[in-house]
Amino acid sequence: MAPSLEAEPDSVASVLANPQKPQLVAPEPEHCPGPESQQAGTADSCAGCPNQAICATAPKGPDPDIPLITARLSGVKHKILILSGKGGVGKSTFTSLLAHAFATNAEQTVGVMDTDICGPSIPKMLGVEGETIHVSSTGWSPAWAMDNLAVMSIQFMLPNRDDAIIWRGPKKNGLIKQFLKDVEWGDMDFLLVDTPPGTSDEHLSVNTYLKESGIDGAVMVTTPQEVSLLDVRKEIDFCRKAGIKVLGLVENMSGFVCPKCTHESEIFKATTGGGRKLAEEMGIAFLGSVPLDPRIGMACDYGESFFDSFPDSPACRALKGVVKGLATEMGLDPEVVMPEEDDA
Repeated sequence: MAPSLEAEPDSVASVLANPQKPQLVAPEPEHCPGPESQQAGTADSCAGCPNQAICATAPKGPDPDIPLITARLSGVKHKILILSGKGGVGKSTFTSLLAHAFATNAEQTVGVMDTDICGPSIPKMLGVEGETIHVSSTGWSPAWAMDNLAVMSIQFMLPNRDDAIIWRGPKKNGLIKQFLKDVEWGDMDFLLVDTPPGTSDEHLSVNTYLKESGIDGAVMVTTPQEVSLLDVRKEIDFCRKAGIKVLGLVENMSGFVCPKCTHESEIFKATTGGGRKLAEEMGIAFLGSVPLDPRIGMACDYGESFFDSFPDSPACRALKGVVKGLATEMGLDPEVVMPEEDDA
């Protein structure tokens, strides 16, 4: 039976204070040479590994396209990954809001790369769903939602907006590589990479292809309840193992502020302390809490900027605080990234 929502039960605190590590069916691999090594699949440590045959036959050495990707992205100053590990926490919504927030400064150019191959929603949220990819001698041209906001997504390549993408990993990875190698991003201040849930193909590909050109870090998105935090912990662990700096954590849908009486209700009860407690536990920055606002969903449905339509809303003020906190973590001047005159 679920505990009462009136108070946090002692049993939850007890479990958190005494975590038990599950016993693995097979031991973790030791001294793995890595799939790109010349010894992959043939080293003594590979004996008995279920992936031995795959690693032995895979291409060896670094990807020859990585220098081309690095050259293509040489004009992009900052690259930020939007991660969670958990679906349904609002990663794509947050990415679109973050893009609009950066774009409120007309002096900044922002790009959004949608790597959610099977569920591309960024074009809809940014109002460019009907665009197509234009190919020239210099590469693919992204769609422009605003004069300083560019978007690239597989949605632009589909003959029908409702067509399903039924691809395995290698084909997904190949498209992500094309988004980085062939798209004419040009000179940009920020490139935001929206990712699907999990810690697998798309995430590994983005990290591999961008590592040489430099990733500023990742922003974690969660909701307050433990079901969401469980997967976010795994995503943070992924970043640490992959060498990606975690810039901070954002708690999305943290509460609902009634537009009439201004009373705030906790829709998703934080049974273990929510995003702030997780950030403290994992030693990362807590960038802020963004409340639920039905107008955010409406703005995304119509492809409009929430910042332009509702600048005085609690959610908008919270998002501006998140942007300034993120700028600080990146070593940038928050007043330059989000000028004071934009704070209504």
